[in-house]
Amino acid sequence: MEKTLHIGSRIKRLRVANNLTQDELALRADLTKGFISLLERDLTSISIEALAQILGVFGTSLAEFFRNLQGGDERVVFRQKDRVRVEGSEDEEVIELLIPGAQGKIMDPVFVTIDPGKHSLDQGHEGEEFGMVLSGSVVLEIEGGKPQKVRKGECFYFRSDRPHKLTNQGKVTARILWVVSPPVFH
Repeated sequence: MEKTLHIGSRIKRLRVANNLTQDELALRADLTKGFISLLERDLTSISIEALAQILGVFGTSLAEFFRNLQGGDERVVFRQKDRVRVEGSEDEEVIELLIPGAQGKIMDPVFVTIDPGKHSLDQGHEGEEFGMVLSGSVVLEIEGGKPQKVRKGECFYFRSDRPHKLTNQGKVTARILWVVSPPVFH
């Protein structure tokens, strides 16, 4: 039986998962909104060049897109060597993407390292966040709430629509497994 590749509907899922409108995707990919609309409904074909432009917005390669599209073996194990290191704002924290290219997924797990006296700050965004302190401790501040200390082995979970901050007030480096949904780290 021949398998039909629904490229447009997959692109729509990627766009929605990344909280982008058709206008925003078109602008970032240097295409028109009308083309994106037709493509998402599988009413037009797409060139490899245009597909690469769109996938570039999501941080996904052509190979990964087609492997997942055709139902090939989905990658489930990610090695330490696969991590991508992203410097935090003003070198306050170090963020390691545990699942590179997670923009097309529901969750974005990262490993965050915060040295003593440093912090991680976010202005707020749509979604939810979960974190577990693996070593050290941090103080979690969510706008409008009371600061709370989170120690090794403890975790936090909150809606991320308000500004929030983790500060390492201790004497040892804090390491946190942090999961954000939908993905926000690039």
